[in-house]
Amino acid sequence: MDYELHPLFTWLSQTRREFHAHPEIGFQEVRTTSRIKEILTDLGIELQELSGMETGAVGLIKGRPGGKTLALRADIDALPIKELNDIPYKSSAEGMMHACGHDAHTTIMLGVAKHVVESSLKEKIKGNLKFIFQPAEERVSGAKKMIQAGVLENPKADCIIACHMDPDLKIGQASVYKGVSHAAADLFRLSIQGKGGHGARPEASIDPIIAGAHFVTALQTIISREISPMEPAVITVGSLRAGTAGNIIPNEAILEGTVRSLNTEVRDKIIARMADMVSGLEKTFHVTTKYQFIDGVPPCLNDENVSGSLFEASAEIIGSDNLFELKPTLGGEDFAFFNQLIPGSIMRLGCSNKERGLVHKLHSPHFDLDENVLVIGVEIFTEAIKRYLV
Repeated sequence: MDYELHPLFTWLSQTRREFHAHPEIGFQEVRTTSRIKEILTDLGIELQELSGMETGAVGLIKGRPGGKTLALRADIDALPIKELNDIPYKSSAEGMMHACGHDAHTTIMLGVAKHVVESSLKEKIKGNLKFIFQPAEERVSGAKKMIQAGVLENPKADCIIACHMDPDLKIGQASVYKGVSHAAADLFRLSIQGKGGHGARPEASIDPIIAGAHFVTALQTIISREISPMEPAVITVGSLRAGTAGNIIPNEAILEGTVRSLNTEVRDKIIARMADMVSGLEKTFHVTTKYQFIDGVPPCLNDENVSGSLFEASAEIIGSDNLFELKPTLGGEDFAFFNQLIPGSIMRLGCSNKERGLVHKLHSPHFDLDENVLVIGVEIFTEAIKRYLV
């Protein structure tokens, strides 16, 4: 199918390119929020204000009484990445870029709203349709803040669905998750205090780097020797800062990292064992420590019935031969906070096109997408609405 002939294609392309050219990072999406609200208002869609939320938007379409409330979520934030594409709609914000496709997610859900309002579908809806435009997904904190502000209430949402771009799938393909899709993603920070001194006289010092290096190595034994190989989990130390010169033993070493796991019991075990190892550092190396384990997002558990319905809706649009079931990833996704409270599912839409050179991965400074995915997304989610509310 030539999606560029679709009556919404030009509007979708122009809208997505406008968002792409004006990216804003988490909780700073002021212009993006204003533009979303403007489009929703022009469509005659009721806006719902959330107390304490400076960015993000919620639109509500009320159908005939007696039905359920379906929520559609789109994340709206960009990344702190300098765009390296040479395109007419290149980012105009220095050091910021929509390198994860959130401009497309936002456009798709606005396109769904436009289609529902401008077609006869609005009159057929029994229940309510809630559009959630969420800030700060990349900071994995926007969903939680919106929930705390009451985004799933008034009316209470019964189900929530979302999408994400996937450059590993070509245009016209899509995938769903049945069960866990994303890992719990947590952070940790460890400050090791030693006693600085001359590198030639280590006996007169307490070396925090040695303690830190031991900790980095010991962490890997948790995964390799205490967690079943059948349970995916990762501990990564991504930052180790210490010292100013090669012949000076510093006073302090600071380590920061992330923990990923799909199973809450595995996560709990990792947390406990990491705390044990920090305690062991003090006894073994005579250092003092300040340790923080920072809760991130829980595993994202997709409801099998909702995923099944999304699969059927997708098959109706692109055919079952172009649909796949994805295995879990150890990436994090704050859509998990919604799924903790109501049944939901997040699917992935293929957006690569080798012939057009659109092959770069998410978070790449060269990332771009085949805009036909915008039409496909609108068609799939419109079909999902019909199945749930009509």
